[in-house]
Amino acid sequence: MPNLRVRPTAPDAEGRVIDITPQSAGWTYVGFEVRKLETGGVARIHMPGREICIMILTGSADIEAGGERFDGLGGRSSVFEDAAPGAVYAPAGVSCLVTARNACEVAVCSAPGHGPGAVRLIAPERMGLEFRGQGSNSRRVRNILPETEPAESLLITEVITPSGNWSSYPPHRHDEDATPQMTLLEETYYHRLDPPQGFAFQRVYTDDRSLDETVCVEDGDVVLVPRGYHPVGAPHGYDLYYLNVMAGPKRKWVFHNDPAHEWIVRGK
Repeated sequence: MPNLRVRPTAPDAEGRVIDITPQSAGWTYVGFEVRKLETGGVARIHMPGREICIMILTGSADIEAGGERFDGLGGRSSVFEDAAPGAVYAPAGVSCLVTARNACEVAVCSAPGHGPGAVRLIAPERMGLEFRGQGSNSRRVRNILPETEPAESLLITEVITPSGNWSSYPPHRHDEDATPQMTLLEETYYHRLDPPQGFAFQRVYTDDRSLDETVCVEDGDVVLVPRGYHPVGAPHGYDLYYLNVMAGPKRKWVFHNDPAHEWIVRGK
């Protein structure tokens, strides 16, 4: 199995600092890139057989896709701002061009697709904001591409976990194609920290402990979740952002909590 922690690299010719493919991850569905572009920088994106969602995480950029043009998307100076990212969805087979208006960070989320649907802007008002949990288990969730919005495979959310809090907690898994009890969804976690010199922890484990890894993540790291439970903890003093990308054979998020910790939500 590949290392669950993927660290950023120096940008390549088109700004890639993270480049995760199904082949590199050893799975079937999720692909994820992060590109860092300077002012005027260009990223050309073409993934035959894969639907994509391009997100302007920070900075501002123009996106051209399938004959449509969307100018000045994004605008956040930090992923920790209480604002939606710029986002464009493109079905499989559509070529896209991203041109940076200023220094920007771009996420490219992908999954298998057959090409139905149309290029569209995902407007901020379509990205539902919710607060989950309570006490030190509370976090802010922005639903970028939930199952209520059209797509073939992709499910995408942003989460901010405050300093000292836990997230993706109680531990849950979605690694069996067994609806209605559970769905099988691969998942990536793209982590950012504020301040950036911080760290956080993510554990990925199965019931039989055939997979049981605790990963110390730093700013810009990705954690792969091929199966198992996957809680996250943010140490005191550091807020944690993560971008989740999920995909699987059914576009539905149905999870199963670790029975040992189910009491946290149901009571002792």
